[in-house]
Amino acid sequence: MRLASAFLLILAIGYTGANAQDNPILRDGEFEYLLAQKQDEWAEQDQRIETRLSEIREANGGKPPNILYILIDDVSFGQMGNRTLNYVTGIETPNINELASEGLSLMRMYTEPSCTPTRTAMLTGRHPVRAGVEEVKVALVGEGLSAEEVTIAEILKQAGYNTAHVGKWHQGDIEQAYPHNQGFDWAAFPLHQQVQLSLMTREAMTANNMLGFHASGQSNQFAIDQRFKPYGLVTGVEAEAGGMAREVDMAAGEEWTQAKYEDMNERYQRQILQQLERLAGEDEPFFLQYWPLYPLNFVYPDQAISRNGGFHADKLQLLDGWIGDLLTRVDELGLRDNTIVILMADNGLMYHYEGPSGLNQLIYRGGKTQHLEGGVRTDAFIRWPGIIEAGSAAGDIVHVSDLFTTFARIADATEFIPRDRIIDGLDQTALLLEGEGNSRRDYVYVYEGPVLRSVVKQEFKMHLPAPGVPGAAAPVYNIYRDPREEHPLVGYSLWSGASFQDMVKRHQKTIAKHPHLPLGKGVPYEGIENLRPESELTREVFASWQ
Repeated sequence: MRLASAFLLILAIGYTGANAQDNPILRDGEFEYLLAQKQDEWAEQDQRIETRLSEIREANGGKPPNILYILIDDVSFGQMGNRTLNYVTGIETPNINELASEGLSLMRMYTEPSCTPTRTAMLTGRHPVRAGVEEVKVALVGEGLSAEEVTIAEILKQAGYNTAHVGKWHQGDIEQAYPHNQGFDWAAFPLHQQVQLSLMTREAMTANNMLGFHASGQSNQFAIDQRFKPYGLVTGVEAEAGGMAREVDMAAGEEWTQAKYEDMNERYQRQILQQLERLAGEDEPFFLQYWPLYPLNFVYPDQAISRNGGFHADKLQLLDGWIGDLLTRVDELGLRDNTIVILMADNGLMYHYEGPSGLNQLIYRGGKTQHLEGGVRTDAFIRWPGIIEAGSAAGDIVHVSDLFTTFARIADATEFIPRDRIIDGLDQTALLLEGEGNSRRDYVYVYEGPVLRSVVKQEFKMHLPAPGVPGAAAPVYNIYRDPREEHPLVGYSLWSGASFQDMVKRHQKTIAKHPHLPLGKGVPYEGIENLRPESELTREVFASWQ
C-alpha cells in the first residue's frame, strides 16, 4: 500500500495495534503521519512489549509497579546528574548522579517553557493549550485545570493505584483544579507558587530580588489604590479526596516570611517520607508525586553549603540531599525493585536571575518562558531495576506529555485514557524496555502560551516565520551543530521549509477537527474550610469587578 493511502486509512480508522479498542486514542496529525510509515513494525513491537509487561506483573504477584515521580523546578539541562558539570558549576548533586547511573538518562526530554504548562502536559498527556492552559499565574485568577480534563492520577486510580501528591501544584486557585479533586487521594500543596512564597516577602526585597511589592520598601506617598498589590493570598493547604482543603501553619493577620517558606519546604520533605511509608504499607500499587519548591528561592542563606553559593544553586544542593534521603527510604521499605523512579526538571532556569541565582544556561541558550532549547530541554532520569539497563542513555526525542501515556501502559490502564480528545503523549514503553532507538516520536511542537513558536524534527528546529514570510526564509537550526540556536543557515531552510510548513498544517488540521477545551473557571478559594479574613476579603474584592 502506498504511503499516502496508508496515511488516509489510518486517519479514517485510527491505530489498530495489539491492544486497540473500538474507539482508538485520538492523535495529532504528525503522529498519524509517522504511523503510516511504521504501523506494522510498531504493532509487532507492541506485542513483545505487552508480553514483557505481563511477565513483570506476574513476577510481582500480578501487580504493576509503583511510580515515584519527582519534578524539580527551573533547572537547566546538565545542571544535575553529571559529575563533570558539578565541578564546573560548583553544585554537588551526588544522589541525583547516582540515580542517573542506576537507570536511563533521557538526553532529549522536551518540556513546556514554564511551570504550569509543563505540569498540565504531564498530568493530561496533552499540549497545555488544548486544555486552555497558556501561562503561569501568580495571584488570584479564578481559573485552573478543568474538571473535564482527565489526569494520570485519575487514570491510575481506575487501575487500582493509591495516589498522593506533595509539593508544588500550580494548576489553579479554583476548587475543581485542586489535586485531591483531580485524582489524588491525599495532597499537600501551596495554592500558588514561589513568586508568592519566596519572592513576595520582605527578605526578597532586602535581597534586591523583588522590587516594589513590600510596603516597607518605599514611602507609598501617592498610592490611592490599596488593592493594587496582591494581599491575603492562601499559602499551603492539605486535603483528602472528597473533602475540603485546610490551610496550615498560617494565622489570621500573619505576614508570610522567608522563614515560613523554609518551614514549608521542610514540611513537604517530611510529608513525602510519611506518604511513602503509608503507601508502602498498603496492598495496592501507588503513584506518588513529589514536586519540591526548592531550588526556587530568592534569599541567600546565612551560610552557603555549595561552592557556588547562589540562592538557587545552594538549594539545589540541599534538595539533592533530601532526594537521597527519599531514595534511601525507598530501599529501606523494600520498594526498590518494583518502583519506577522518575526525576526531571520542568523547564530551564529562571534566566531573569541568572548569575546571582548560581544557575546558568550551560550548553543550550535561553530559559524559563522561552521556546529556545534552554527553556524546554531538561535532565530526565528513569530507574526501574532489572528492567531498565543501568547506566544507559537515549538520544531519542521524548516530550513530557509522553509520561501520561507511558505510565498508563505500564499500569495496564490504557483503556482508561479518554477517547474524545486529542492525546499528544505517546507511549514510550518500548524505549524504556528495549532501549535507545525505540521512541515513537521524532518531533515536538513548542508553544509559548497560545502561540506556536517553533517546531523540532529530528536534529532540526524551525523558529516559525512571521505571518506572510515564506518557510524558506524562516530560521532553521541544526541542534547538534548549533545547540544555542545562534546561526541559522539558509542551506537548512531551503530544503526543510516546506516540510516544516506541512508539519504545522497537519497540526492545525487536527486542532480544527478537535478544538481546544476551555480553561476551568470558578470562584477562587472555594473548597477551603478555614479561609483567613484577609483571604475572604481579597476574594470578595476580586469578585466585585468580575
